[in-house]
Amino acid sequence: MSEQMAIDWVSKLFNEPAGRLAMETTRMDIPDWDSLGALSLMSSLDSDFGILLADEEVQQITKVSDIVDVLRRNGKLQ
Repeated sequence: MSEQMAIDWVSKLFNEPAGRLAMETTRMDIPDWDSLGALSLMSSLDSDFGILLADEEVQQITKVSDIVDVLRRNGKLQ
């Protein structure tokens, strides 16, 4: 998976139009990234990539680049 594919995955997860999100986009800029969205992120990382994060780890994710970094650290990016 490329970095752009990861950003596209985040866009779909949070129901954002393709191309609207960038690495520097923050949680506050994404309406669906609320407390329920954080749970969806945890669930999707597990189901789509086999990545399990603790609630505390998810709460530290505050922008798109943080999600991409999680994917990179877990060997999911090229």
